[in-house]
Amino acid sequence: MAHVRINIKFANTSVMNIPAARNIRRCIEAVLDEEGITPACEINVLITDDSGIRAINAASRNIDRATDVLSFPMFEFEAGNPPVDWTPYLDPGTKLCPLGDMAISLERARAQAKEFGHSVKREVGYLTIHSMLHLLGYDHLDEGPQKRQMRTREEAIAATIEGMSR
Repeated sequence: MAHVRINIKFANTSVMNIPAARNIRRCIEAVLDEEGITPACEINVLITDDSGIRAINAASRNIDRATDVLSFPMFEFEAGNPPVDWTPYLDPGTKLCPLGDMAISLERARAQAKEFGHSVKREVGYLTIHSMLHLLGYDHLDEGPQKRQMRTREEAIAATIEGMSR
């Protein structure tokens, strides 16, 4: 696996959760491996609560409600087809490819884990995988092929991580 710099920030003490941060790191690394991403990368992660993610959602998307995860890709990649030459995407100062940012509501992840009947670890992992795929060009704007492609990749990657498959 290529080197990856994962910058995790906790919005406040109510969401400070070191096991969640370790799980996020493990899932990011798995996505990069499974998607064949070879350059050294950088990803920023904010772990927040519902009010924090609601504020980000309102500011960035004009949607005034909480959500589980938000993804902010740095580049527009083609899903499942990473660049052969990463040189144009590398930061000249760090020599890392800044893939983008994600924000995860730990409060929402806890509620969804309970609703879906699985662990918070699995829910946070799934949200991380989902967000990473967005950073790599996957989307689900339609209810057809794009959504199926993304869901198929999410499940395949989750299956490679201990404790993440359904």
